[in-house]
Amino acid sequence: METTICSVHSFSLFSSANSSISLTDTKLSITKHPLCAHPISSSAIISYAHKHKSPPPSSKPKTVDNSRCRHRTVAAARLMRIELGGAFADLLNEKGKGSGDNEMAYVERSLGFRTKDLDERDLRLVTEIVGGTIRWRRYLDYVLLSLCHDERTFRNIEPLLLQILRVGCYEILKLEMPPYAVVDENVKLAKYALRPGAGNMVNGILRNLVSMKDNNSLPLPKLDGDDRMQARALATIYSHPVWMVRRWTKLLGQAAAVKLMMWNNTDPSFSLRANSGKGFSRDDLIMKLNMLKVDCYLEKL
Repeated sequence: METTICSVHSFSLFSSANSSISLTDTKLSITKHPLCAHPISSSAIISYAHKHKSPPPSSKPKTVDNSRCRHRTVAAARLMRIELGGAFADLLNEKGKGSGDNEMAYVERSLGFRTKDLDERDLRLVTEIVGGTIRWRRYLDYVLLSLCHDERTFRNIEPLLLQILRVGCYEILKLEMPPYAVVDENVKLAKYALRPGAGNMVNGILRNLVSMKDNNSLPLPKLDGDDRMQARALATIYSHPVWMVRRWTKLLGQAAAVKLMMWNNTDPSFSLRANSGKGFSRDDLIMKLNMLKVDCYLEKL
């Protein structure tokens, strides 16, 4: 029986506005919507205006044709749902009836604008970015904290801006996407979803990250001190829970624990076997995968 195995790599805030507010040089006007359940105090509006120097978003979110960064928009919204809403990444990846409309509705409520629907390729990229950002979040946050130069600044970053920074950091460090495109499109997303100042912050942090990567000077915790401190350093480098690193190190030794964490962070792969019993040969399988533009390679049995 002729068989073959192919390993295929997988590519792998809030409520709608109830009032519209307009600011002029001489007066502040408030238009109450009929569905508004809770009145908005004038002090809160004035505080918002002084803080942001511009009126809040319109009650009718616009559709933005950000075709090149729409997958980043959806990825940031999914990460918000996971971190703040307790959603499960695997469930968000499932395709159900109306799931696309529901997701775009959440993007609209969260970011204040809609994007065009994603195609299959964009959805696969969203899955990879969301899964990878969650998997490497401990390390990504350590790098971002180092770039902020101030722990208080990092802790005070608003949730959506933090997700945009994590996505950009993951794309540069782990996906190795073109840095200029990653910086430019994440800056645009921050400006669309938040404000120009947020885009400037994203621009500065990601540009510094690119420079540090090019100079091979990315920050890493030092492996010194007692077992607990070394476990914390390894947990940051390989983005694993500290308790898990300590347990694996105790049971397997540090070298074996590091190998296990490295393997645990690799992208999953799928193995396919040609069923020659049904007349499906190895060449047929390879031709089909090539037609689908799926990267694959043969493994020895």
